[in-house]
Amino acid sequence: MGYFRDSRRIVVKVGTSTLTHSTGHLNLRRIEKLVKVLSDMKNSGIQVVLVSSGAVSAGVAKLGFGTIPDAPEIKQAMAAVGQSELMKIYDKLFSVYGHTVAQILMTKDVLTNPDRKSAAVNTFNRLLEMNCLPIVNENDSVSTDELTKFGGNDILSAHVSTLCEADVLLNLSDVNGLYDSDPRTNPDAKLIDRVETLDESVYAIAGGAGTSRGTGGMIAKLNAAKIVTSVGIPMFILNGEDPEILYTLLDGGHVGTYFCADKRAKASE
Repeated sequence: MGYFRDSRRIVVKVGTSTLTHSTGHLNLRRIEKLVKVLSDMKNSGIQVVLVSSGAVSAGVAKLGFGTIPDAPEIKQAMAAVGQSELMKIYDKLFSVYGHTVAQILMTKDVLTNPDRKSAAVNTFNRLLEMNCLPIVNENDSVSTDELTKFGGNDILSAHVSTLCEADVLLNLSDVNGLYDSDPRTNPDAKLIDRVETLDESVYAIAGGAGTSRGTGGMIAKLNAAKIVTSVGIPMFILNGEDPEILYTLLDGGHVGTYFCADKRAKASE
């Protein structure tokens, strides 16, 4: 299919359920695989932006809490601890392959404030021009309401894709893609490999959150797809259990569910 034939700038979103074990602790083997694949993508000439969840879970593990707390202020404190832990790991692993990372923490108001939005766009562009790999997360330690919270990294990754003018968004999750019914309750559920138009019929078959460790379910992913496809950026939903699945796409194959970019958006460019 050659989805990546002309792709030069890619946003990859990885969720908490992909980055952690069922215990809540970071899945270091999977993170190492992800870093290796993304480094290989950069080596091939592709600019990569990583939108990474996992800060709260990393903080919970670092401070020895058994579960993610319900109290917002404690969860925000966990995010502050965990974000530094997460970046320390990413910095160490990417440096092995000769790549420099940069941290960007965002709040939703960057989208509505022209000066902040322009600064974000310029920062992304300069970092990518300097061959850095930006690692983005929601600023959970200070985000408190609908004006500052994106509501999860599915939505954040969609807005990052538009700010960066990415060629494609790859959404790594704990599911293989969008099914025609819930695969957790229906063993005969069939994977939908391609979605031409996001309409009510597509939303009707989406379920809730996949795991207790993540904040986004299929509805959030469809909302992310709606944001990017409406401006001409396609999106994949892929299972991040084995990050090397990305090589299938890089080699011209198909995996997961592909959401087609709005042809009208492309025509208006």
